[in-house]
Amino acid sequence: MRHNVGMSGGRRRGVSLRTQLLGLQVVIVTATVALVGVVATLLSANQIRGAYEQQLIGVARSISTLPSVVEAFDDPDPAATIQPIAELIRQSSGVTFVVVTDDRGIRYSHPVPERIGETVSTDVAVPLSGQTFIGTETGTLGESWRVKMPVRDSDGEIIGTASVGVLESELRADLYEYLPWLVVCLIGAALLGLIGAAWVSRLVWRRIYRLEPEDIASLLDTREAMLHGIGEGVLAVDVRDRVSVVNDQAGALLGLARDIRGARAEEVLDPSLLGLLRSSDDTSERMLLVGERVLLGRRTEAVVDGERVGTVLVLRDRTELERTMRELDGARDVTQALRAQAHEFSNRMHVVSGLIEMGDTAAAVDFIARAGHGGAVTGGARAPGIEAPDLAALLMAKTASSEERGVHLIVDPTSTLSETTGRADGGDLVTVLGNLVDNAVDASFVGGAVRVAVHEHAEGIRMVVEDDGVGVPAADRERVFETGWSSKTDAGTRGIGLALSRRIARRRHGDIVLSDSPTGGARFEAVLGLAGRPVEMAAGTPAGREGRRG
Repeated sequence: MRHNVGMSGGRRRGVSLRTQLLGLQVVIVTATVALVGVVATLLSANQIRGAYEQQLIGVARSISTLPSVVEAFDDPDPAATIQPIAELIRQSSGVTFVVVTDDRGIRYSHPVPERIGETVSTDVAVPLSGQTFIGTETGTLGESWRVKMPVRDSDGEIIGTASVGVLESELRADLYEYLPWLVVCLIGAALLGLIGAAWVSRLVWRRIYRLEPEDIASLLDTREAMLHGIGEGVLAVDVRDRVSVVNDQAGALLGLARDIRGARAEEVLDPSLLGLLRSSDDTSERMLLVGERVLLGRRTEAVVDGERVGTVLVLRDRTELERTMRELDGARDVTQALRAQAHEFSNRMHVVSGLIEMGDTAAAVDFIARAGHGGAVTGGARAPGIEAPDLAALLMAKTASSEERGVHLIVDPTSTLSETTGRADGGDLVTVLGNLVDNAVDASFVGGAVRVAVHEHAEGIRMVVEDDGVGVPAADRERVFETGWSSKTDAGTRGIGLALSRRIARRRHGDIVLSDSPTGGARFEAVLGLAGRPVEMAAGTPAGREGRRG
């Protein structure tokens, strides 16, 4: 696949990436081969010199300790005995020269017989001092690598020296003998390296879809702009369970205060997000509660060239929509109640009209008296002490909707809530109480009752909602406040309300606890603090108890 990216200026400038890669690798291969050649040459030269050194030491030691040579020093003409022996050893060992001198440096042997009897041209002080000399010196035959040893008599006295050497030119000749093969090997290695460099350059070029660095930078800039500019949150986790992508919208929805890329998902993500990421269900979408935000999360597997490389979550904010839907449900409940009451009122008016037409006015008056004000929307649901309009309207709407479902909503007449507190905290109060009442009505039987009490204190607000349903099993009381858990059959669309309510209560330095109702159902007690002051829960309802009935 080929990606085409328009470049600024309409054309590319400079050398292509493929050429740059090839050139860089050629330089590296050439420099490496040259360095290897130099090192190999030096090592070979040292090996050759070391081999000759051991040979020279062996020859010098053998001639300096040879009895016939040592005894010849006492002869009237030592050279007559020593010269043939030295030449024989020189020819058999392959060295350039074997020179034996007395303690004054007078030669008793030399490859050139005319030099016998002359004083040596190099210093013999080292061997005459009893030590062995190894090094390069220039003599009558030229520059040579030589070894000098003392010659001792039977009493251990130094009576002369033995010098054995080989010309430096011969050492270089031995090295040059191996150099052609070394050069051939190095050239072959260089050619293989260049072929490999060309192949690697082409492979890399094709792997990056024949793009130039400017193209890659442009694609990256475009990706970042698109990723962070879309209105949905995008979060990706790789196969090592580490966060790899988080766009700005996802950071805002999740309330992230820092960059979490590279961190392990289980250490930085909300449990509800982890549950969706690791879900094996076919359903890839679900409602999530992150903090106090209601999100719609969609999970997809990220696959590249047929191989899974991670998981992607797309997050949409549904908080405002859920709030609007709750308000719409309340308005719909009131509308349905009014429609039913209008229908009932119409029927009653037909009865009154018929009685009047029949001339039975006494019966009409009696019917009107018996009908009373039964069609009032409030139905006595509003307590006089609840002055907050938002909460009062909520209770009126819930009363009407619960009556339609055959459940009586009873508000404690001693309930209190000032208008000032209601206006300051109305949003949280409506959310918490609305969810608790909905939960209680769902749990109640037809003909049952839900009891609500709201009391304002100096420290905060306490709300109690009781139903006369079957209650909550003890095994589920630790689970009822978990996001996504519900005892209802349509749990896929539930599991948010009570979890959100508890989070709001705890943010307000309070809590929601679940206990048994005296009527046999469930009793939810919610406490919300005021002005940052925590409120103690009622006796017998431990604040650490968690649960949710969704």
